[in-house]
Amino acid sequence: MVEPVGPQRVLYGGGVPVAALLKLPQWDAATRHPFLRAVGEGTASTFGVWLAQDALFVADLVAFQARLVARAPRSAQGVLAQGVVGLVAELDWFDIQAASLGVSLEVAPMRATRDYQALLVGLDEERYARAVVGLWVLERVYLEAWRYAASYGGTGRYAAAVAHWTDPAFASYVAALEELADAALAQEADDGVEDVVGAVLAHEVAFWDMAEQRDG
Repeated sequence: MVEPVGPQRVLYGGGVPVAALLKLPQWDAATRHPFLRAVGEGTASTFGVWLAQDALFVADLVAFQARLVARAPRSAQGVLAQGVVGLVAELDWFDIQAASLGVSLEVAPMRATRDYQALLVGLDEERYARAVVGLWVLERVYLEAWRYAASYGGTGRYAAAVAHWTDPAFASYVAALEELADAALAQEADDGVEDVVGAVLAHEVAFWDMAEQRDG
């Protein structure tokens, strides 16, 4: 008797680039959320909620990425270290934006923020290849998400945020992370990468949802 064959898992690495993951259906939900459209149109009344929670997330990301630098191959450390420096500068950017919008950053993490922090802790425990793919995914989501917001104008009250995450320098950094992810998987092919990507995308959707729903 022939056993039924389940869905084939793609072995990323060995000639299959991580860019192929952009075809997964979850990308649309993570990068074309209604909250992003509202930001682009300048009508996102809960933007301050998102801003304060994202500042907490970036602080967690600094810690995660600093640890990733320490265990990365020497050839990858320069890009990752520059990313850490950029994230620290981004925390200053949050302070400036919060002051201009009258938003307090002295808030407790909401559920989606806590869940994302837990995901970063989990990636800390994964081997380097999966961790760097996870980092690339979350930054690529931001690039595509804010490009989507920009497509709805991006010149209103929240123009600074749209400009910040669609800047060509950020796009170049995301491209460099993609190269690191491809290089890591070339050394260590992995059929579980889609699980990592799916987890990151689910947390991104939850984060956008949180901003709209104030789900604590």
